Formats: sequence, structure tokens, C-alpha cells
Amino acid sequence: MYEKTTLANGLRILAAPMPHSYSVAITIYIGAGSRYECKEHAGLSHFVEHLCFKGSQKRPTSKDISEAIDRVGGMLNGATDRELTVYHCKVAAPHFPLALDVLVDLVRAPRFDPREIEKERQVILEELAMIADTPSQLVDLAIDQALWADQPLGWDVAGTKESVKAIDRQTALDYLSRQYVPNNIVVSMAGNVDPRQVREQVAAAWSDCSSGSPSSWHPTTDGQGPRCTLRYKKSEQAHLCLAVRGLSLRHPDRHALALLSVILGEGMSSRLFLELRERQGLVYDVHSYVSHFLDSGAFTIYAGVDPARTVDAVKVILSELVRLRDGVEEEELTKAKELSKGRLLLRLEDTRSVAGWVGGQELLLREVRTPDQVLDLLEAVTVQDVQRVARALLVNDQLHMALVGPFRSDRRFAPILRI
Repeated sequence: MYEKTTLANGLRILAAPMPHSYSVAITIYIGAGSRYECKEHAGLSHFVEHLCFKGSQKRPTSKDISEAIDRVGGMLNGATDRELTVYHCKVAAPHFPLALDVLVDLVRAPRFDPREIEKERQVILEELAMIADTPSQLVDLAIDQALWADQPLGWDVAGTKESVKAIDRQTALDYLSRQYVPNNIVVSMAGNVDPRQVREQVAAAWSDCSSGSPSSWHPTTDGQGPRCTLRYKKSEQAHLCLAVRGLSLRHPDRHALALLSVILGEGMSSRLFLELRERQGLVYDVHSYVSHFLDSGAFTIYAGVDPARTVDAVKVILSELVRLRDGVEEEELTKAKELSKGRLLLRLEDTRSVAGWVGGQELLLREVRTPDQVLDLLEAVTVQDVQRVARALLVNDQLHMALVGPFRSDRRFAPILRI
């Protein structure tokens, strides 16, 4: 599926040929994210990612960077998460050298102009304000804080107003020089490109850069927040999340949990969708999802509901969790497997998804499972596995709820939060 090369300085290069495609996707993964930060500098990884797009050595302004890719009809962006930062570009295959040059330049040689830093600080503060005004995003933050309390997994990846205001240029430069080193970077590409050309051009761009000593991520602790978290907001709809801590990226039961989530709340034929929307008309949107981290994870359910019917919706969701502990039917599991396999295979028709598949696994796990290996793991899950995982995770003292809406008190919700 791909070819891997490791340079003398530790930089890893992964090339996945897709000769029948018209495009090439390049991703640069870096071991940097909110789990690498202290509380005083929360949001630093995200701030640095933004600043890398504000001007580089070859392209001094953000306009120069964006226009270089716009001129060839490509797509360029970046993202910061808890355990990684990624920069990615997708272009028509003939423009691969340009795309690589743009990405390497903005990662290796950003300017960090003091005036641009101050402007981007205001942009990020506006981003935080937008999240605070968006209940569906605010409830996501609230449930993370309930699950993880005062540790990096419980913080907003973008930081707080106070921490963003406190980050100065030298702090950003120090972080860049510490984390953006070759032995903490994976460059992955997929599409209509020759792997030998990939190796040669990436090596030429990075071979003169020395390895470093990047900081490691902060492991999780046992502390959790209150079981019921309430954020008052005068809104037409209440937004709620129910969640428990889940399983890590390497946990042998992670695929059983993924299929459990599919059965419960992924797709228009899932248990939650059929019961809350189709049968009872309580919601427009209800779904579940699984998050995996290096040493932990989360299993979360989201719903948006009329404030007057929120208690009813919560009770139905809780009853469905109880049903999960009672077991699933073989037919349900088969359907969940086929849905999951179909999603995976369809996603891998896209060069950006393939580059992300190999690059993300390599950075986080230092190994890459092929699609066939994952399909085999999904197929091996039994109804007994799903029930065992449900009974292990869905327990009263681990269940948390976050609620954003026009409620002044949790007195109607806290007493019913049990399964």
C-alpha cells in the first residue's frame, strides 16, 4: 500500500502510489497538540499552526502562500488536535513539486512577524467567541471537561482567552524549534506520484535539518469532573452529550467499541435514530461517536432537543444504553460491520484520505495497519465482544452528562443520570 523511508535525521517519509488518480495529496504530521502543553500556554500548538500560514521565507505573506496553491486549483489547510498537528495540500499530480515546496516552506521557515502574531491573536479570540456562541460546539467542550477535568484532554484545543493573550513570539518560536524537528515529523503522500521522486524531493528539502529532543505528551490521570455539567444559554434548542471514558488507540477491544457505536447511533438505521427521531419525534439530530487517544478514549452521544422534552430524550437514551448491556443481535452486528467496512473502503478512494491513513498511524503508533488488516479485525468481532465492552464501559459511576440550554439548574437531570 505504501513505501516508507526514514532519513538519517529521523524524518519519516511514506508514499502511497495511486497511479489511476489525477491528484496528489501531501500531509505533514507533527507531534504537537494540546496534550503537549501546560495550562498557562493552552492553545499554543493551535496558535503556532495558524502562524505558519501567515508568511514564510519564500512567501512572505499569507496571500503569497494561498495564491501559490489557488493558482493551480489546489487545496491547502492545517489542523491542530490533541496529539498531532497536520498540514495538508491536495493538487493535480503535475503540481506536486509546488505543493511540497509550499508545505515545507511554511513548516520549516515561518516568519512569525510580530504584527501578524497580534492580528492572528485576535482571529483566534474571535474563533473562541464563535465556539462560545455555538451550543453544539460548546457542549462538546463541556463533556470533555466533565470526562477529563483539569488536564489537557479536558481543555479546548484552541486554549482560553487568557492563555491565548499570554502567548508571546518567543514562546511560539521556542515551541516551534522544540516540536517541529525531523524526528517528530511524518511526511505522507498519496496519489499519482513516483515514490522515488517523493523520497528524493523530501530528502532534498529536509536532509540539512538536524534532529531534536521534542517534549512528550501528558498522560491522563484518574480525575474526572462533575457527573452532570450545565451551561446556561438562552437558546431554542437544548444540546446534550452523554459520555463515558473509552479505549485507547492500541486497545484490543477498540473495534468492538466502534461497532457498538455504529449500532447505537451512527447512521439513519441506528437504534438512537430510529427510536428518538423516527418513532418518538424528539430530535432532529442524534448520533454517537468514539474518540481514541494514545492512552485513553471516549464514547459520546449527542442530541439536540426541545428544552421542554429534554428529560424525555435523556431517559430514552439511557434506556438504550441499558439495552446495549443486554446484548445485540447477530443481524445488527453484521449490518454494523458492513457499514463500517463500506465507509472505510469508500474513503480510501480519495488521495487525501489515504495520505491521512498512513501518515496519522505512523506518527501516533509508529506502524500502519493496512485496510485489509482492519477489515479482518472488524470481521472478527463477535456479539459477545460487543456485550462485554458495553458492560465494562457503560456503568453508573463513569457516566457523565453535559447540557447547554435554557436551564438554571440540573435538578431535573442529575437524579435520572443512572443506568
